[in-house]
Amino acid sequence: MFPQYDVIVVGAGHAGCEAAAAAANMGSRVLLVTMNMQTIAQMSCNPAMGGIAKGQIVREVDALGGYSGIVTDSTMIQFRMLNRSKGPAMWSPRAQSDRMLFSQKWREMLENTPNLDFYQDMVKGLLVKDGRVKGVITGMGNEIASKAVVLTNGTFLNGIIHIGEKNFGGGRMAERSATGITEQLVALGFESDRLKTGTPPRIDGRSLDYSKMEEQKGDEEIVGFSYMNVERLKPEQQRSCWIAYTNQDVHDSLKTGFAKSPMYAGRIEGTGPRYCPSIEDKINRFADRERHQLFVEPEGFNTVEIYLNGFSTSLPEDVQYQSLIKIPGFENVRMFRPGYAIEYDYFPPHQLHYSLETKHLGGLFFAGQINGTTGYEEAACQGLMAGINAHNSAHEKEPLVLKRSEAYIGVLIDDLITKGTEEPYRMFTSRAEFRTLLRQDNADLRLTEIGYKMGLASEERYQQVKNKKENVEAIIRKFNEISVDPDTMNGFFDEAGSAPLTQKQKLSQLVLRPGISAKPMIAHAATLRESFQSYDDLELEQAEIQMKYAVYIDKEKEMVDRMGQMENLEIPANFDFTRVQAISAEAREKLKRIQPRTLGQASRISGINPSDVQILMVYMGR
Repeated sequence: MFPQYDVIVVGAGHAGCEAAAAAANMGSRVLLVTMNMQTIAQMSCNPAMGGIAKGQIVREVDALGGYSGIVTDSTMIQFRMLNRSKGPAMWSPRAQSDRMLFSQKWREMLENTPNLDFYQDMVKGLLVKDGRVKGVITGMGNEIASKAVVLTNGTFLNGIIHIGEKNFGGGRMAERSATGITEQLVALGFESDRLKTGTPPRIDGRSLDYSKMEEQKGDEEIVGFSYMNVERLKPEQQRSCWIAYTNQDVHDSLKTGFAKSPMYAGRIEGTGPRYCPSIEDKINRFADRERHQLFVEPEGFNTVEIYLNGFSTSLPEDVQYQSLIKIPGFENVRMFRPGYAIEYDYFPPHQLHYSLETKHLGGLFFAGQINGTTGYEEAACQGLMAGINAHNSAHEKEPLVLKRSEAYIGVLIDDLITKGTEEPYRMFTSRAEFRTLLRQDNADLRLTEIGYKMGLASEERYQQVKNKKENVEAIIRKFNEISVDPDTMNGFFDEAGSAPLTQKQKLSQLVLRPGISAKPMIAHAATLRESFQSYDDLELEQAEIQMKYAVYIDKEKEMVDRMGQMENLEIPANFDFTRVQAISAEAREKLKRIQPRTLGQASRISGINPSDVQILMVYMGR
């Protein structure tokens, strides 16, 4: 019944979809196994993609040839570029998505991907022989052979849903949990643990009074995520989101349910996400705060369902309702379903290679929440990398590993493996030491050539990036060559509140002025408009960023070069760290547990200090 597959992907969430698409587009014969074909790429929590640092990740996935950016752009109902008031290293795209269209578009793209098959069943175990995975065993007893397996089980591994004092098995509301895999992997020597996440109640938007809330409109210009020419909605077609606030009455009402809270009663063992806490956690930790902000987010164009971002909770259903009606604008609220917490198994990620292949079993890859992360974007990029490397493993090719200096994806994977995580990991710009280099606007310039060489990014993408690079270089050359005189430009500088010119100056000097942007400066003079008319706005913006921030970019490149020397000092495979008695017992234990590949990686392990690294260098004869 089943042929021999190159890659089997287990789970069809964001990680699984990207993994299956990547491996199939690179030429592997792929089987995507999911418990429910109707929930492919389900947005289990908030109906949105991107945000601070997360938007950069989606851009990187797109640049490499993944699908998340295209799907998001095709199904968004609102777009905003966050942090525009800050420098470009902090700009982060975010889109509100139509939940149903998002899932539908993902399935459509997967079904149109050659080499990709689907099968609906639960995977309850792995076929293992001689230290390698050889396929999967399904709940109906089917044994399906493959050269590599990618596990993207999300919150389904032994998942337990909590609402007040009620709890029951499930990987998502109204969907059963997955059993068998954790137990088998633990028996094979893997270490597992528990994490917790949660979701807010879903609301009937017809029952809300929006006049008591603050409207949050989308941007007047929709840039989107994908570098490809995707048909996007027009700015005037966007749906608004709304901002509401809790108050002391809401907090007092919530507190009445604390005694029945599974979190405070100790029924939940797993650690929850620090940066996306439940509403009960927020009012407990920030007792001095009189109110908390809530985002009222529509779930799509053609539904009245509302996602109440910021009100994640696992309190009893009646407490949730009594608290909601005290929020201004929610006096007559109707709930579609209550919020809940979910507890699930994960495998601490120090058990992975940088390729996301497990150290214990060859050919087995982990991606997404099974590695302790939270968020669609973090899952999607891991899925992409796991899919690429599962294909490479199946075809006996070298893995693709992105460095911290190359991508936020590289930062995320290095953080997980080197530092580990005991709470759901979320990406922030502050985690990236080279964020001036890793901007959302240049992900294609950084990564598309890599994706093209791997056989994932298309010829069309590659040619587009080559043209963009050439045009940006041409714009910078022109800015360095063209001079303008006071008579031509002083009207513009007067309007912009900038000092007038007293003599001719190069455009490259003028664009460095605070508050001066390339596009309006060019638009002011007919001769300049003619010189730059063949370039689009994004190319002009890219050139401007490179000119304005050249000093900072060059400094970061120097730092990358210096740190690269440590990354090139490899530690021999199976190095016995216990023999290095000159470092502390704690440091030896951490080095033994993580098994760093290079001295650079060793230096980033929490608790390893510079003297430990120097001792390792001496010990290795460096």
